[in-house]
Amino acid sequence: MRLAIYPGSFDPVTNGHIDILEKTSKLFDKIIIAVVHNVGKKALFSLNDRVNLIKESTSHIPNIEVESFSGLLVDYVKQKGAIAIIRGLRTVADFEYEMHIAQINRKMLPEVESIFVLADSRYFFVSSSIIKEVALLGGDVSELVPESVKVGLTEKRQLRLE
Repeated sequence: MRLAIYPGSFDPVTNGHIDILEKTSKLFDKIIIAVVHNVGKKALFSLNDRVNLIKESTSHIPNIEVESFSGLLVDYVKQKGAIAIIRGLRTVADFEYEMHIAQINRKMLPEVESIFVLADSRYFFVSSSIIKEVALLGGDVSELVPESVKVGLTEKRQLRLE
């Protein structure tokens, strides 16, 4: 079975992430979306909430599973027996950052390929950080995130206003 891992913090998942998954789901038998707690960022959504939002947002893609993990990505990839790590690219800066990570991953786990997939041009400017900022300030992100994420962001904004 051709298994790929799509890792990230996904706080929250965006239509750009979903676009990458729709494209790569045709290339692999199964993709595990591996949600990690990023120690360098303060998450808006809990790890459990992010997993659930991704499950709801990807229910139309049959060969997707969603899990959370901690530790080194290469250890997780090896444990799962994956052949590839999927990474989405929007900008040249993304490529430079991802290239460095791919090189260290290759050094530690040479049998696994990093697959870079370009986001649709509609989502070049979309990042989870920007989505959170716009949504929490009352902006409309409905065309940039799945419906369940929009609802979750609205709830978070209401809690902050109370």
